[in-house]
Amino acid sequence: MGRLASLTSRLVVTAVALVLLVSLLIGTVATLAVRSYLLGQVDDDVRAALQRAEYVAASQFFVPCSTPAPPAGGVPDDLDDRDRGPGDGDDPGRGQSVGTLTAFFEQDAGTDPAGCVLTPGEDGRPGTRALSTAALDLLADLPADGRPREVDLPGVGSYRVAVRETATGGYIVAAGLPTDDLDGVVSTLVTTEVVLILLGGAVAGLAGLLVVRRQLRPLREVADTAHTVAELPLAQGEIDLTERVPAHLTDERTEVGRVGSALNTLLAHVESSLEARHRSELQVRQFVADASHELRTPLATIAGYTELARRRPDDATAVATALAKVEEESGRMTSLVEDLLLLARLDAGRPLESAPVDLTRLLLEAVSDARVLSPDHHWRLELPEEAPAEVDGDEQRLHQVVTNLLTNARKYTPAGSTVTVTALPDGFRVHDDGPGFAPELLDHAFERFARGDTARTRGGAAAPGGAGLGLALVEAIVTAHGGRVTLVSRPGDTAVEVTLPGAVD
Repeated sequence: MGRLASLTSRLVVTAVALVLLVSLLIGTVATLAVRSYLLGQVDDDVRAALQRAEYVAASQFFVPCSTPAPPAGGVPDDLDDRDRGPGDGDDPGRGQSVGTLTAFFEQDAGTDPAGCVLTPGEDGRPGTRALSTAALDLLADLPADGRPREVDLPGVGSYRVAVRETATGGYIVAAGLPTDDLDGVVSTLVTTEVVLILLGGAVAGLAGLLVVRRQLRPLREVADTAHTVAELPLAQGEIDLTERVPAHLTDERTEVGRVGSALNTLLAHVESSLEARHRSELQVRQFVADASHELRTPLATIAGYTELARRRPDDATAVATALAKVEEESGRMTSLVEDLLLLARLDAGRPLESAPVDLTRLLLEAVSDARVLSPDHHWRLELPEEAPAEVDGDEQRLHQVVTNLLTNARKYTPAGSTVTVTALPDGFRVHDDGPGFAPELLDHAFERFARGDTARTRGGAAAPGGAGLGLALVEAIVTAHGGRVTLVSRPGDTAVEVTLPGAVD
């Protein structure tokens, strides 16, 4: 038999098998109980027949298995009238019913045993049929303890027989009754039970099929949702994954509800992951486009000045100007490539150096450099009075973080603006009173190549972060240190706060 693949089939087969097993157990117990009850009645009748046979054997008129005269005084009072057959008192069996077996064995070895079975006579009086020698031998071998036993006698059939010695001695008497009626009742009962069990199994199978299909309908609805999602093109592009299991199939108190709820949770995670992947793809495309744009401008400048120098090799001033521009644009490309390489290394999770860094000294040096580069700005440094601020980290990269923030404050605030750098116990904060970030740029300030139009058109010398990577590098370096960076900006009040773990007391 092939393996059942359907859950419905397995459940129905299991239910029908349980019904059949329970019905079979009940039928078996019922059959054994009925047979035991009927066998007890037969045994009671066998004992009564044995008692009557003992009475006959003790009678002075006793002639084994012959037609005796009625005994003096009639039948004993302790034999109930219901135990008496037709013509009781003068029939061969002395009150025994038709089919009763009676055998007598005289203890004196000189007398042959005798035995007979009462048969229905033609004139309404019972007749007798003598037992064969083989049947008598079997009866003679039975223990004379008066307990009924089942014996299969040749030429007679199956009987319940009890054997006992008479009270007066001299004879061993055997009496028995056929078990054909008992076997017939048990056989009929077994046949009825088998038919009923089979009918019950068929009804249970049909009912189980209907019930299981109805109960599994919610599970099929959950599976339909999963199939619908599986057919969606999820390989690329923006995915609209709005398919969900209906709310009435997400009840956590039921098995199907737990499956539906888990599937909805999985679909939500898949949807967020696909959205993140799509955003990442867009960012990569934008990153490549912006990097190409940033590299194309200095390359075009280098190509132009190289062509100028080639055409005017005798003009020393033109050649010197061309070489200066080539050097300048090469430095700009080198800075951009180094920034991109640093971002790639940080994205790959490469560890940074970790050593105690004197944050006070680092901030002091960065502010001093900024004052030299932009004397038109007001630079302020606020340091703690009690002890110098120290953190664990990579000093070179932390210096780059401070430099990038001060460069942004210098480039994108007008002359006369005040830039305040404050040392904190676990980091620092850079604040300026310039115009701040454009509202549409604020949420994307730390993304790579994220710049406002003013930044794209503003003139001036190139500086770290001039390609729109300054704040992206700040966030990447701080995150690599296990810290975080926050930005709050509105006109006249812009603050970038860097928090670093591992502060040294």
